[in-house]
Amino acid sequence: MTSKSDMIINNKWKLQKKVGSGAFGEIYKAINLQSNEEVAVKLEPSKTKFPQLYYEAKLYKIYNGAVGLPKIYYFGVSGDFNVLVIDLLGPSLEDLFEYCRRKFTLKTVLMIAIQMLQRIEFVHQNGFLHRDIKPDNFLIGIQK
Repeated sequence: MTSKSDMIINNKWKLQKKVGSGAFGEIYKAINLQSNEEVAVKLEPSKTKFPQLYYEAKLYKIYNGAVGLPKIYYFGVSGDFNVLVIDLLGPSLEDLFEYCRRKFTLKTVLMIAIQMLQRIEFVHQNGFLHRDIKPDNFLIGIQK
C-alpha cells in the first residue's frame, strides 16, 4: 500500500494530517504545492467492495457552485486509493455544539435550521435523497 504521510495527489496536493474518517475511508487536510491553499482530500481504498467516492464526486460536479456545498478540484486514483479533492470546510455542527458546551442560543438554532433546510431542499429539488442527515455531516464555514 502507498504510504499516506508522503502522498502527493496528481502532482499538486500534498497530504498533511488526518482530520476525519468514515465508513468510506479517511479525510486529510492537504496543501496545494503551487498556491499553498489548503484543501480536504478524501481517500478510499481503490479495491473497496462498495466504492462511494466516485458517486460523491459526480454529485459535487452536478452541484458545482451551489451555496453551502464544497467545490470539487479533482477526482481520480492515486496509488492504492480513490481520491476526491474538495474545499476544506470548517468544523461540523456537532463539533461546534461541543465547543459551545452543548448550548446554542435560539437565534443560532434558527439560523442553522434555516440553512440546513435550504441545503436539504436544494439536494431534493435536484432529484437526490440524502440518507445520512446528522450533525456530523453539516460543516460550518470554510476552513477554520
